Amino acid sequence: MSESCKYDHLVHIRDHSELGLYELIPNVVWIFDLDKHGWWWGNSAAVSFWNLNTLQELIDKDLSGDTQGARDRTLQTFELAAKDGLTVDPWTTYPNGKPKTLLMMHRAVLLGPDKHRGIIAYINEQVNLGEQPENLLLMEAMRYTRVPATSFTFEGEPLVENPAATDAYKHLHEQPIPQGDCAFIARFVDREEGRACLKRIQDGEEGRWDFIMQTSEGSRRHSLDIRRTRHPLNGDFLFLVVEYDFTELYEALAEVEAARADLHEIAMTDTLTGVSSLHYMQEVAAAEIAQAARADYQLAVMFIDLDGFKSINDAFGHEVGDNVLCEVAQRVKATIPTEDMLARIGGDEFVVLLSHDACAAGTEFTANRILKEIEQPLALNGYELSVSASIGIAFYPNDGRDLEALLKTADDAMYSVKRNGKNAFACA
Repeated sequence: MSESCKYDHLVHIRDHSELGLYELIPNVVWIFDLDKHGWWWGNSAAVSFWNLNTLQELIDKDLSGDTQGARDRTLQTFELAAKDGLTVDPWTTYPNGKPKTLLMMHRAVLLGPDKHRGIIAYINEQVNLGEQPENLLLMEAMRYTRVPATSFTFEGEPLVENPAATDAYKHLHEQPIPQGDCAFIARFVDREEGRACLKRIQDGEEGRWDFIMQTSEGSRRHSLDIRRTRHPLNGDFLFLVVEYDFTELYEALAEVEAARADLHEIAMTDTLTGVSSLHYMQEVAAAEIAQAARADYQLAVMFIDLDGFKSINDAFGHEVGDNVLCEVAQRVKATIPTEDMLARIGGDEFVVLLSHDACAAGTEFTANRILKEIEQPLALNGYELSVSASIGIAFYPNDGRDLEALLKTADDAMYSVKRNGKNAFACA
């Protein structure tokens, strides 16, 4: 539907000559032109309301100082009146520079030969919400706070909202609301969450809940403070929604959490070889030992130390030595079961934790495979190198009841292999 066809159902007032009957109305009536943002017409009561002398003075009144929020709210009022036929809500006006909050009724019309968008405002001054200073203060606080605040009927339709709420959700007024939903639900990215929230309110709940809302700035995380209230005129039950945007805080916390996870990953990984660090193995081993104690099964720890690694560093340099360590780590990791863990604990020393009911025969079979894989020739940096390893094995619970004790026992067994010729394994 084109913009012009969208309002074809509205009354078209072509010129002021059609408005003579409004002069017979004792209450204030004025017509506002949205497209030029100024008054188009007003009856004598309206001219007096603004303490002016002529209709032309009202039409010429300078409104260039109006805020964007005030302009948006006027547009929203027009759109609602065009859709519903009539809007009724409190507005704050400033005759003589003094705030006066009145209950105003608006109808949407088209004005003049160019069919400008307009609203006819009907004001009954007997229904005045702004005589008490505290009422004015509350209304102005709601109007100018940067936190969106909206009063809804219990059917989820907005009754009045401040400019911050208008700014946040003005895009929704241009979209059709799906059948069965309401304006309140339309604000939610997840409509099911909106329906559930409205149901809780209708069931009498109040509270503060967090949701992702569909704002004019995109999806934003809002904390909705929702309270029951009453219409000040007819006593109908309403609910007030005040929204606090914590998107930036959430994102900052997410960044902190991601950074913490990155630091944890760094701490858990050996930076040279990419296998686990001793610190990570200590975390995992504590949990595995506790599980083994509950289920009464055996674990195995292998302490692996390369034979003659210092001579490779001395002869070919540390870069080649580092490459040897990386290759050995990958060979060992590929040899052990995927559910078990390999860690580099420093220098040319590695530890394997066989954590799933490791029997002696299966552990020895794995140790032999590791030795065979490590002693395969290494082609690195243009050199063909050979390296071997000595392995010491300790079992939980017989050789120790924590990782520290198991490592010490396995280390002693590894040194016994070193003393007896290397390139072998020994159990404690």
